[in-house]
Amino acid sequence: MKLYFFGATRSVTGSNYLIELNKFNSEEKIKILIDCGMFQGARHVEEKNYEDFPYNPGEIDYVLLTHAHLDHIGRIPKLYKDGFRGKIFTTFPTKDFARIMLEDSQEILEEEARQFKKEPLYQKEDVEGSLNLIHGADYGKKINLGEQIIFRFRDAGHILGSAIIELWLKEKSQEGVIKERKIIFSGDLGNPPVPLLRPTEKIEEADYVVVESTYGNKIHEDKEERKDLLENAIEDTITRGGTLMIPAFALERTQELLFELNELVENNRVPKVPVFIDSPLAIKAIDIYKRYFQYYNKEAVYLIKSGDDLFKFPGLVFTKTVEESKKINNVNPPKIIIAGSGMSTGGRILHHEIRYLPDPHSTILFIGFQVAGSLGRRIQDGVKEVRIFNQNIPVRAEARTISGYSAHADREMLRNWLEEIKTPLQHIFVVHGEEEPALALVQLIRDHLGIKATAPMFGDVVEL
Repeated sequence: MKLYFFGATRSVTGSNYLIELNKFNSEEKIKILIDCGMFQGARHVEEKNYEDFPYNPGEIDYVLLTHAHLDHIGRIPKLYKDGFRGKIFTTFPTKDFARIMLEDSQEILEEEARQFKKEPLYQKEDVEGSLNLIHGADYGKKINLGEQIIFRFRDAGHILGSAIIELWLKEKSQEGVIKERKIIFSGDLGNPPVPLLRPTEKIEEADYVVVESTYGNKIHEDKEERKDLLENAIEDTITRGGTLMIPAFALERTQELLFELNELVENNRVPKVPVFIDSPLAIKAIDIYKRYFQYYNKEAVYLIKSGDDLFKFPGLVFTKTVEESKKINNVNPPKIIIAGSGMSTGGRILHHEIRYLPDPHSTILFIGFQVAGSLGRRIQDGVKEVRIFNQNIPVRAEARTISGYSAHADREMLRNWLEEIKTPLQHIFVVHGEEEPALALVQLIRDHLGIKATAPMFGDVVEL
């Protein structure tokens, strides 16, 4: 059996891994994809989405999805467009999120195609066709895909419905001996404890592990410290009479922020000012969150059962339409605007950045990972001017970062999670991290766990 690496190799986007098995008593092969994500960031990186897949989509039998972020599911409709008609499996929340994420992505891609006078990556019918192939599955339930493949989803604690994939594979050797291998795909591992989700599940044993490394060389702030830092950012911006802009991902980051803002407001820890959720996608996602409270941790379930609406507090305003979004400009500061996208690569946050980045009284607060080359990363790194919608925008607003709100495990969490996996662990493949954190985690695994570890390059293939 072979494992191919076709994305998120020494980078944090485009997750895509192919497993190839020889069928029992046949010359044919079984082909399984793990994730099929978009490449995101700088323009030259995003152009990779338009390239042909390095395999024939029509030959793929199954796709297993770890979660609904676009860097893990964003090319699924292109896979369908190019001939895939197999089965897709994921958790039930991810199945629901996939619809709103891919429909939103298609609209953005269509607009970009008009702007750059090219064919869109995929059409509405490709989104609908691919969604019809998705099957939901519960955490913990083993699913048999014939006599050679069994898989199970475990709770990754990253976003609602995110999964670690346990995969048991059987193949005959040339001598006719059946060998079984267990492979773990971590997907994106969470940063517990978090306001809503249960902790990342531990895995007991495996032969091979493919693990993310977004923060493979960093340690996050303490969870209580992150709430204090959020409180400080709000209070400092309000004192200056400015606008607090928070570019936030529609899934999990926005919902976590609302949970913590709810507590800060209800306990009078921050002054009551207007808080705008200016993201139609995040608003749709909140509706899905309300369907799946059984996936929440005990504290969140207790609050819900006690009657607390986790996504509603005084001053909170949801702006669905463009007209409602524009009216935010009529509200004098101080105010808080939470809008997508999380890395300022598109969405409504750009319009607010044009308006408020030049204001030295205002603040832009980054709470999620900013990929290299993205507008968010450049602002985070301290540039004095950015270009948005063909306009040169001076950056005078204060830029702050709270890494404790990241949905990704940090270096110590990754090490602790890997330490729980016992023998016969043979090799750990480090992915989904820029080169520096990926190689740092490789070295940490070798030094402290004594296990063979590598950070594959795009196109690498290994025999398992």
